[in-house]
Formats: sequence, structure tokens, C-alpha cells
Amino acid sequence: MSIVHSLILGVIQGLGEFLPISSSGHLLLARIFFGIQTDTPAMKMLDILLHVGTLLPVLIVFRKEWIDMILHPIRNKTLILLIAASVPTLAVYLLAKKFIVVNGFEGFAIFDSGWFLGVSFLITAVFLLLCDFFASRKKPKVKKVGFPQAIVMGLFQGVGMIPGISRSGSTILGGTATGLSKPLAAKFSFMMSAPAILGSLLMEGKDAIKEGYISQIELVPTLIGVIAAAIVGYLAIRFMLRIIARVPLAWFALYLAVIGVAFLALQYFGLLNVPPFAVPAEISFG
Repeated sequence: MSIVHSLILGVIQGLGEFLPISSSGHLLLARIFFGIQTDTPAMKMLDILLHVGTLLPVLIVFRKEWIDMILHPIRNKTLILLIAASVPTLAVYLLAKKFIVVNGFEGFAIFDSGWFLGVSFLITAVFLLLCDFFASRKKPKVKKVGFPQAIVMGLFQGVGMIPGISRSGSTILGGTATGLSKPLAAKFSFMMSAPAILGSLLMEGKDAIKEGYISQIELVPTLIGVIAAAIVGYLAIRFMLRIIARVPLAWFALYLAVIGVAFLALQYFGLLNVPPFAVPAEISFG
């Protein structure tokens, strides 16, 4: 992979992780149009490392919160709530892997080729419209995140593992649906990404090292992609925290609806090497 491609993918990851447009979906979209095979072990490992890049701005932006919750775990229950939110996410992942087995694919791996991408973008668009609806019904009664909000947001985070369904958009929906304001839901959503990224790194990274996939990663392009993801991710977090209280998420929904419909149209007419709307017949890394 070229340095330019890695740089573009890093920028996409940084934007998509915190803007509610799905980083995984846009990474897939970019690789499809670049003609890069999307479902190889090397690409999966690159995705994980790009996500690690966006972990850094989460640690920096919320550094005071991380320090306080570590130093005062009893008074500050945020760490416990983050762990509580991670449990249903893990449960969704494991259940999907156990019960979704199609053509040799397990769990959400059936979506890795991008065949479902258009529908996923449309689902995210609906999620964002629902966020605005729940946030505008009345003044939120819930002033802080509790266990009910953490668990619901964790379940939605599990749904957000499907490429094209935004993790941040899904979790913000879970927060607003349970009474949180959009800014409060967004802040907890961004912090939820930290244990999610670390969990993915441990589970997928261990397998990648065991199978020797990590040796397929090109060092310089990967580092450039990770650095780009970190810098752009920092700017994206700051941007979202500043605008989310006063800008409707419907604007992001409109964007996703347009690219979702466009992707489905490309599938229908068989253009630009877009994968057909069907689960691939078999796993192939050739």
C-alpha cells in the first residue's frame, strides 16, 4: 500500500471515528474505490492500528477524566460504567460469532467485503434522525450516565461493529433514547471507544501475531496512517463536542442517505467494482 493511500485512510479513520458517519464504512468505501482488497488479514490488522491512532486523542482530550477515575475509582464511577458498557458489546460480538455462520464467515466478518455497505449507511442515517428526535422531545431528565444508559449504549456499540453503521452514532442514539442530552451522550460515547479499541487490539491483534499477519503490514505507510488518524481524530472530537448541542445530526444523516443510495445504485448497475449485494461465496485472501 502506498503512503498516499495510508494517509487518506488515516484521515478517514480520524474523521469517521468521531463524526457519526462510520469510520469502518468509509475505510471500506475508500479501499473499494482504490481497488485494494478489503477482507485480507493485513487490511484487518491495518484497521485495528488505525483505530489505535484514534485512541490517542480520546486519552488526550479526556485526560483529566481518565486521571480522576483512576485515582478515585469509588467517587468517580466512570471507569465502572465504561466496563459495564463493554460487557454487552462483547456479548453482541460473541453471540454474532456463534450464531452467524455463512459461507465460512463467522459473525460480523460476513460484512467485511462491503456488500452491505449501502444499507448500513441508510441504517445509520435513521439512527441519527432518531437521535435528534429523542433529544428534542423534552428537556432530558437524566443528568449523568448511569448503569441503564451504559448498558444500552454498550448494546448499540455492538451493533456499530457492522461496517457502515456508525459506532458513535449508534451509542449516541442509545444515550439519547435513555434520557441523556446529546453532548453528554457524545462525551460518554467517545470515552467508550477506548476500551472497545483496546479490546479489539487484544483479540484481533493476538490472532494476527499468532498467524503471522502482522508481518504483512508495511511499517512506514502504517505509521503515517496512524499519525494522521490521531491528529484528525483530535480535531474531530473537539469539533463534535463544540457543535453537537446546537447542530442537528440530520445533516450527517442526509449525507449518509445520499452515499447509501448511491452505493446501492452502483451495486444494482454493477459499476466501479462495487461488490454485489450478497454474502461472498467463500473466504478468499488470494
